[in-house]
Formats: sequence, C-alpha cells, structure tokens
Amino acid sequence: MNVKDIIIIGGGAAGFFAAISIAERHPNLKVAILERGKEGLQKVKVSGGGRCNVTHAEFVPSELVLNYPRGEKELLGPFHQFMTGDTIDWFEKRGVALKIEDDGRMFPITDSSQTIIDCFLNEAKKHKVEVLYNESVKKIELSSPDKTRDLDHNFNVETQSGVFYCKKLVIATGSNPKIWKLLEDLGHRISPAVPSLFTFNIKDGRIKDIPGVVAQNVEVKVVGSDLCSEGPLLITHAGMSAPAILKLSAYGAIELAKRNYKFEIEINFIKQSFETCLGSLRDIKHNFAKKTVYKSAQFDLPKRLWHKLIQASGIDQEMRWAELNKQQLENLSTQLTQSVFQVDGKSTFKEEFVTAGGVDLKEVNFKTFESKLHKNLYFAGEVINVDAVTGGFNFQNAWTGAYLVSQAI
Repeated sequence: MNVKDIIIIGGGAAGFFAAISIAERHPNLKVAILERGKEGLQKVKVSGGGRCNVTHAEFVPSELVLNYPRGEKELLGPFHQFMTGDTIDWFEKRGVALKIEDDGRMFPITDSSQTIIDCFLNEAKKHKVEVLYNESVKKIELSSPDKTRDLDHNFNVETQSGVFYCKKLVIATGSNPKIWKLLEDLGHRISPAVPSLFTFNIKDGRIKDIPGVVAQNVEVKVVGSDLCSEGPLLITHAGMSAPAILKLSAYGAIELAKRNYKFEIEINFIKQSFETCLGSLRDIKHNFAKKTVYKSAQFDLPKRLWHKLIQASGIDQEMRWAELNKQQLENLSTQLTQSVFQVDGKSTFKEEFVTAGGVDLKEVNFKTFESKLHKNLYFAGEVINVDAVTGGFNFQNAWTGAYLVSQAI
C-alpha cells in the first residue's frame, strides 16, 4: 500500500513551500507531492515575465492586506505570523537573494524564475520530499483508521496510478475546478470562480494609434457602481492596462463578470474636479493666449494623449488658446476629468492567471489553514477564495498559508 504521513496535492508555489517546510521540521515524516503535470512550479516559471515576482516590499501587515480584494480581513492574523520579511529571510538562508524594484515588486537578483525553481527542487531533494509527477487526482475520500490491518490514515487519494493513503492532506492546487468539485463532494462550499486580473478591451478614437502611452496618475470609475481605483494607466493595442485598470479588475471581479465585461468607465486623467480644471484652463488661456493649444500640452499629460483629447474636444490643430470659446473650454475640461469609455471584453494580463473564487473563507481556520469541516485537511494558496492585485501579493499569500500549515502540522 502507498502510505504517506503527509500528502500535498499540487506541485506549485504553495505545494512546494508547504512540503519543504513540513519535511524540514519533521525529517521522520514521509512527505509526498502529487503533481498532475509532467513538471511542477509552472506558475513560478512564467510569473513576472519569467523573472518570478516573489513578494512585495510592504512590511506592515495592515497595509499588506489592502492588496487583497478577497481575504483582506482573514489574512491580517496570518501576516503577523509570516510576513514579507520572513519570505526574504527564508530565501536568503537558502542562497537566493532578492532585490526591490522601484514599484515595490521583489525579484531574485538573477532576474530568473529558474533560480526559485532550482531552490525548491534542491530543498525538496535535500529534505527527502517525494515529488510524483503525472499524478492527476480523481477522488478524495475520508477513511477510518483500520486497526485490524494496522493502518492509521485519514484520507484515501486516488490517482490514475492507484490509491495513496495519508494521515494529513494539504490541498495546494490553485484555481483547479476539478479539485474544487472534489472538495464540494466533501461538503465544502466553493465560491464561484471568475477571472480577477485582466486588462480592458476598448475601441475608441481617443486611444487609437497611441499604444505605449502612460498617464501616470489617473482615477478610474466603473459607471453605475462604487468601483474606483487610482494609479498609472497604460494605453495598449487592445485598450487599457497598468495598475489603475488591474486594481479595478481585481476589486470588481465579481461585478464585472455579472456585466459580462461590457460596461462604461469614467477616467479623470488629471485628478481634478471639472470646475477646478475649467478654472485652470481659463488661466492657461489668459497666460498662453498666443500659443497653439495642440502643441502646448498641460497637466503633465503625454503629448500624444493630449493631442487626442484636444481633437475629441472639437479644437482645431491650429487654434490658439485665445481663440477658444466657452464651449470648447468646457469640452476640454470634460475630456480631461470625465472621459467616458466603453469597455467591451477583457484580456488576460500577461501570464498572470489569477482567479477569484475557491473554498469559502468561513470554512477555513486562518490560524492553521485547516478545514473547519474536516480535521487534518489543510489548504494553501489560491485554492481558497483569496486573490490579490498584481505585484507579488498572490505569492505572499501562498508562502504564508503554506508556512502556517507546516507549523500546524
């Protein structure tokens, strides 16, 4: 019989981190990872454009949790136990130094995700973690210890190659619908899965032919909702991206799915009110009377975006500030502070496959990441209904959950 002390289902970031942490603390335990693919750590490989965005340089738990649209309240306690500083320390003790980039994202100094993968594979080997590939889990059953056969296990895990038995089971399968279905069969409630990090598809003359343009600090609202975010905005070939859009997609994941990704957004490119902007434009009209409006970009806006907004305001390329009438000034103020764009669909953000949804948070004990329904069943990573904005936060949730699981075990 294939009996293990601990089985971890899922050979990704959370799975490896949990397995290594458990095996390190308890060298006498038989620890095995069951991975459905022919190799593991695939998300680690592609994260951060192949550089692996390990975590984020935010060292205050109450600030860190603000980056989790789902899980903010629940992760506060766990982050007091294992935080970004602990993550940095964990990797550095194993020979992987990290660096902080200007936006707070943290990467290995090698700029290669292979460094993280090698670290995990070496640590797993060192601590005798058995990693079994091509093991797709078909069934999970609770079992009763069988004293007659001298067996002491709590779970039967069936794969295409046979049945594994274990005392404790860790689920670290990320957003895997098949595993969620098996957990539902065990009585767990699964919050429906919807995409979380995505860019907006927009066809609009005001952003046509200017991909690559970045407005550094904008405010974006979803019309007809309370959804709002701030930050840099990037114009792309397909529409809009960058933090202002990605944060909105994460916090609005459920609402925007309900709208079938067809909705309107209102953008304030300069974060001023319409009236304040109009006053500023009147001052500019007076002070730059003889200058051409088209050629004198204001409010630190990129020139190409300024040109598009001037055209949309009905202002001719040759017009001077002195020639603008009341209506044109109001049109320009509207374009700058209340530009409405129609969103028609979404695109995946780079390689970030982040999903909102998973095991209901009310059914998880966040001191141990153990199931409240079944003793000795644990969760780590995105299998639970926790997700974050881009920037290394989803990995930090994986490391923290996996660490607390290892502590509990």
